[in-house]
Amino acid sequence: MMSITDPNMSDRFTSEMEEIHSKHLKTYADIIDMTTELSLSHKQLVKSAFETCLKKCADDEKLFETIKTYKKDLDQKSVALKEKQHAISDMMSEIQEKDTEKEKIIQKIENLKEEQIKRKEIIENQYKANKKRLRNLQKARLVFQDHLGLEIRTILSKAQAAKGEKLQFVYRNINPSDPESAYVITMGIKENGSYQIVSSDPVLECLSDLETRLQETNNLAAFLANVRKEFISQVRR
Repeated sequence: MMSITDPNMSDRFTSEMEEIHSKHLKTYADIIDMTTELSLSHKQLVKSAFETCLKKCADDEKLFETIKTYKKDLDQKSVALKEKQHAISDMMSEIQEKDTEKEKIIQKIENLKEEQIKRKEIIENQYKANKKRLRNLQKARLVFQDHLGLEIRTILSKAQAAKGEKLQFVYRNINPSDPESAYVITMGIKENGSYQIVSSDPVLECLSDLETRLQETNNLAAFLANVRKEFISQVRR
């Protein structure tokens, strides 16, 4: 058994210890190198991940800005669309009102046309009736003039043009002391064909009663005869 004091033993122990120390140092160096490499790799990985995150954040911000811009533009277009729809609705309402007003105007025009046609028919019928009445008066003119000393005149002044013709019945041979003295009664014909007494010269107090009787009977000959009687009666008073 070797003594611990043996110089060879001491050298061997020292050599083995140095070898173990060297291995430990190498292992430690390898660990340090590996740790350094892993640390650098981790840093690169973290840096790459950080850069990726930054890029992702930047892209997301751009995307959010784009979405925000699109949303703002969509809101503006939506408001503009609502305004246009409102304007179109107002325009359609105005068009409907104008169409309704147009229909009313057309209806009024049609009613006026119908009224005008009816009025024209009435005027034509009245004109025919008045024309026939005047023709009969003209035929009776000579008879009245010969038998009653009556002259019939047709008068139409500018002021009376819108109201139609007037007839004057001029009586003579009323006053025995003055046979040529004229006694005049003026009358017209209303739109409905009835007679209307305008005046008498001289004035007859019973003229309104004679007019009422004439309108009731429509007997002009009897009316003229009664007027003559009243003029004669007035002269004799």
